[in-house]
Amino acid sequence: MSNLIDIQSQIEKLQKQANEIKAKDFSATVKEILSKMQAFGITVKDLQAPKAGKSGKPGRPAKAKAAATKAPKGARKPSAPVAPKFRGPNGETWSGRGLTPKWLSSLVAQGQSKESFAVKPE
Repeated sequence: MSNLIDIQSQIEKLQKQANEIKAKDFSATVKEILSKMQAFGITVKDLQAPKAGKSGKPGRPAKAKAAATKAPKGARKPSAPVAPKFRGPNGETWSGRGLTPKWLSSLVAQGQSKESFAVKPE
């Protein structure tokens, strides 16, 4: 059990180090991007995605998309959202489908049971 606690404390230390490195790299990256934007005369408006219906190339009309009236064979119908089966301490939710989210797996690793976060049926 003490081995698990040691590993978790190491994880916390490494995550703090990673966040510090990320913060340093973030500011350096922003400076680099700003200098390249100034060098090439790029504005924030240039970076925004073109509006729907425009090709983004001047002088050329946008290509018309073929209207699909039928769904291809074997296509699934969209399903309704699944109700959450687990709720975390900070309001996070999980439907119980797919991979276990990080917030739940970390709480289980700390010794709490998965069932303690189960949502009670109404």
